Amino acid sequence: MSDLSIDREVDRSQMKISDEVAIQIVDMNKWFGDFHVLRDINLTVYRGERIVICGPSGSGKSTLIRCINALEEHQKGSIEVDGTTLSSDIKNIDKIRSEVGMCFQHFNLFPHLSVIENCTLAPIWVRKTPKKEAEEEALKYLERVKIADQAYKYPGQLSGGQQQRVAIARSLCMNPRIMLFDEPTSALDPEMIKEVLDVMVDLAESGMTMICVTHEMGFARKVANRVIFMDQGQIVEQNEPEEFFTNPQSDRTKLFLSQILSH
Repeated sequence: MSDLSIDREVDRSQMKISDEVAIQIVDMNKWFGDFHVLRDINLTVYRGERIVICGPSGSGKSTLIRCINALEEHQKGSIEVDGTTLSSDIKNIDKIRSEVGMCFQHFNLFPHLSVIENCTLAPIWVRKTPKKEAEEEALKYLERVKIADQAYKYPGQLSGGQQQRVAIARSLCMNPRIMLFDEPTSALDPEMIKEVLDVMVDLAESGMTMICVTHEMGFARKVANRVIFMDQGQIVEQNEPEEFFTNPQSDRTKLFLSQILSH
């Protein structure tokens, strides 16, 4: 669990949070068979807000963000994204997924497609974007994550950090209003973590609404508006970063921080 520092100062004054609600979760519960993985989750995320979710393994962090774009189905309560209620209606699911980008721990790039083909596949097939326009847009986002020079290589020719930056660019090609990150650096070697975090800092500074499951506490301190601690399927504590790290209220939070910050 590294805690790499982010070199440059982050200008929080440029990170505007709207009073417009981006995500509203009310009394949400989820079970895997008999296992009650998420218990009575209530969460409001505002447009432009950057939230870091942390907690021990098995606490439900990844399941929570996977429920937001229906990669997992919740059984009780409600989730509303950009004013659209998540239900079994496939149109609603498609609408929400078109607004929400997701970046996974293990990149999930197609190995048989080049970088630029990975980035243009969804815009061409889902948004019906003409190929030339999709490629121009993809190159713009690959430039943004500082990897445009690798556009015609295949994922297997890239380092882990490069592949994760491609995965972020691929999500951005769908012009999402919200980005979800599920432990995006945990599969990376330490020297590659910083290059991915730098891209995420750039995204945060651009005003992107972000929810990030991560153990990178340096990133949480610098970038988050709010840090949420989860344990045993519940939100135990949430606060702005300085207060969260210097004055945790729950004994469970204190124990977790003492363990993670000592590494």
